[in-house]
Amino acid sequence: MTDIKVYPVTEIMTNCYLITDKDTGYMAVVDPGGKSEKLIDDIKSGGELKYVILTHGHYDHIGYAKQLASMFIAEIICGEYTNEFLNNNLLNHSAFHPDFNIEPFSGDIILSDGDCFNLGKTCIKYIYTPGHTKDSGCYIFDNNIITGDTLFRESFGRTDLPTGNDDDMINSIRRLKNIDGNYIVYPGHGMMSDLDFERKYNYLMVRV
Repeated sequence: MTDIKVYPVTEIMTNCYLITDKDTGYMAVVDPGGKSEKLIDDIKSGGELKYVILTHGHYDHIGYAKQLASMFIAEIICGEYTNEFLNNNLLNHSAFHPDFNIEPFSGDIILSDGDCFNLGKTCIKYIYTPGHTKDSGCYIFDNNIITGDTLFRESFGRTDLPTGNDDDMINSIRRLKNIDGNYIVYPGHGMMSDLDFERKYNYLMVRV
C-alpha cells in the first residue's frame, strides 16, 4: 500500500505527487514541474527516493525533474515519446516561459503501454493516453490513477498545443472510462476525483 501527498508547483499550480511505499519506505515523485522545499524536506525526512516519474513532457511537469533526480540519485521514468519533449524547449513550451531554463535531459527508464515497474512492494502500471500530447500517459497502482493532463475533475486536457489531437483524447478518455472498477483520480491540475464520478459527470467521458 502507498501514501500519496500533493505539492502544488509552478505559477499554474501543477500537482506534484510524492508516493511512498509503506512497506519499504521507497518513494517516487510524479511531475516535479518546479522546486518545492516542502517536498525536498519530506523526502529527506522520509525514506529513499527511487524514481522521478513523468506523465508527459510539458515544462510545468518536468521543470525540476532532472535536478530532483540528481539530488537524490533517483532514476527518471517516462513514456516512450517523452524524451522528444525533454530535449526540445519548443515542444515542452519552456521556450515561451522565460522563468524556466530547462537543459535537455533524458529518461533513464522508458515505458511502453502496459509496462509495469515496482516501487518497493507496489506494482505501478503505465498506460499510454495520448491526446493532450502524443507522449501523455497515466500510472495505475493500488486503487489510484495519476492522470497528468489527460483527465481532470469534470474535464480533460487541452488538445490545441503541439502534438495534441482531439481523436486521440477521445480514445484515451474512453479507455479510462472502460477500466474495470473505481479508482481515485489524481490529476495534473485541480482537485482529486474518482472514475465513477467522472463516468457520471465528465461531459466527454459521458459521451464516449
